[in-house]
Amino acid sequence: MPKIKIRRKYKEHVIVSNLSQQNLNNMKEITIYHNSRCSKSRKTLELLQSKGVEPVIVEYLKTPLSLDQLNNLRAHFALKDFVRTDEPIFKELGLSLDNENQVLQAMLKEPILMQRPIVTYKDKAIIGRPPENVLKLFE
Repeated sequence: MPKIKIRRKYKEHVIVSNLSQQNLNNMKEITIYHNSRCSKSRKTLELLQSKGVEPVIVEYLKTPLSLDQLNNLRAHFALKDFVRTDEPIFKELGLSLDNENQVLQAMLKEPILMQRPIVTYKDKAIIGRPPENVLKLFE
């Protein structure tokens, strides 16, 4: 199958991505857990769209995830990478990464604690920091 080479200048870097036609056809399986107020999340969504990808957009602040959904996403990351420990609410609630259950329960009520953006594709997930990180999903 022919490879499609896509080039885009992005923040002083040239990103080259080889996406096969099969990968392009499977893009409907992509989901972004998105916070529209976050510049990294917006840039990640723009990057995906510039590649012709229209992901399912989950605005998790408006519609918080269930515990099962959180656990499914969490399984892809170390807890320290999945949680925004610099958020003031993390400290206000007296949370510690040593107590995963307590952190996940807090995330149900305070979804701002979830790192963003997270992009999933098939059985993989990656954090879009920096945004071009998400291109690794398609390698």
